[in-house]
Amino acid sequence: MAELVKIYLKNPNPRAISKVVSVLKSGGLIIYPTDTVYGLGCDITNTKALEKIARIKGVKLEKANFSFICHDLSNLSDYVKQIDTSTFKILKRALPGPYTFILPGAKTLPSAFKKKKTVGIRVPDNAIALEIVKQLGNPIISTSIRDEDEILEYTTDPELILEKWDNLVDLVIDGGYGDNEASTVIDLSEGEPVIIREGKGSLEIF
Repeated sequence: MAELVKIYLKNPNPRAISKVVSVLKSGGLIIYPTDTVYGLGCDITNTKALEKIARIKGVKLEKANFSFICHDLSNLSDYVKQIDTSTFKILKRALPGPYTFILPGAKTLPSAFKKKKTVGIRVPDNAIALEIVKQLGNPIISTSIRDEDEILEYTTDPELILEKWDNLVDLVIDGGYGDNEASTVIDLSEGEPVIIREGKGSLEIF
């Protein structure tokens, strides 16, 4: 049975955030709000939790395209190879925001992602998600709970999300109604921006 925890977007309660972080540290799965759709996530360093999410999504972990939710760009070099100035300027301009950037993966990636040549980096403009990652001390991996075939309320209303995911996750955060438009995905792994998916983020900043 998953627990529903209400956290307000403005000034997220530190005690509630700590509760979420302790669930993540113990290998739990959470559903949490972002600046786009609600996401399913776990601690990036916990391989068992990563494998659980891959099973839920019906993919092999080594082939899964999960995003890394980061608090900011300060520890980027732990996960991404050195990037040039123009790429960094794009990231600074767009983040925090509703974008996922595909970047070349570093050799220091957590063991589950060692074979990955690229990684998806997200810094969502959502205080709840950012506080969780900040308190945890490392990124969480994330995958959208949005399903093309589903009734939209099931992925935007936290109480309905809880109903559907009750037996699959440990905790659902009620951070208010979510969006039903996913992030814009931009591949910067080869230098020049390539639009992979047009979503909520405007393309005008490129």
